[in-house]
Amino acid sequence: MNVVVCVKQIPDPADPGALDPTTKTLKRDGKLILDESDSYGVEMALQLVTAAGGGEVTLVSMAPNGEVSGLRTALAMGAAKAILVSDDALAGTDALGTAKVLAKAIARVEGADLVLTATESSDGYTGTVPEQIAGLLDLPSVTFAKQIEINGSTLKVQRQTEDGFDDVECPMPALVSVTAGVVEPRYPSFKGIMAAKSKPVDTLTVADLGLEGQVGWAGAGQQIVAIEEAPARESGEVIEDDGTAFEKIVAFLDNLKVL
Repeated sequence: MNVVVCVKQIPDPADPGALDPTTKTLKRDGKLILDESDSYGVEMALQLVTAAGGGEVTLVSMAPNGEVSGLRTALAMGAAKAILVSDDALAGTDALGTAKVLAKAIARVEGADLVLTATESSDGYTGTVPEQIAGLLDLPSVTFAKQIEINGSTLKVQRQTEDGFDDVECPMPALVSVTAGVVEPRYPSFKGIMAAKSKPVDTLTVADLGLEGQVGWAGAGQQIVAIEEAPARESGEVIEDDGTAFEKIVAFLDNLKVL
């Protein structure tokens, strides 16, 4: 059982985020950490490999400056190896460009039975990348998984919904996005942390993937033209009951066209 997990390395949410004044994008020039939402996919992958009785977990990530701190955390949890795509040409890449990069990297993993992702990243929240990767790799896809079971070459997933969950089956290989909080990610042990330092991380460039001109600002389908602070919330109207409060409330609701 070989599982690929897409993991994102993000600026530490505990530190105030800063924007690059030129590109108006989030600055990522400092140390990056493993996105907490991806730790659930890593944990689920490790559990699936254990239940299968063998195999390995491969991480795939895209990050600037050759950053591997977040990857080392996931490797310390028990993943076997990682692929990092890092290149100055990736700056400004949009969601579809990110999916193209990750799909190309995933395709280099031989014998992958399953690809796991988070439902969305903690610093982007587009929620579109998993489905785009599945489309690019022509894989069946299941979203919002709360439980995964492997039965031969069939994937059985409990897909979380507002009303409970759906039981979904599909053939493997497949891509599944995992809902946060459905498993308890393990803490890396000291032994795992030390072992992670020697685990292989294969670093690739845009040219290695054959995506020159298709990613970064050159390939982005969006442009950030301005950034403004959200307006402060205005105080609401206070109605004091002088015996006619109900009339004022009815008039207020009628003005909102909710009556």
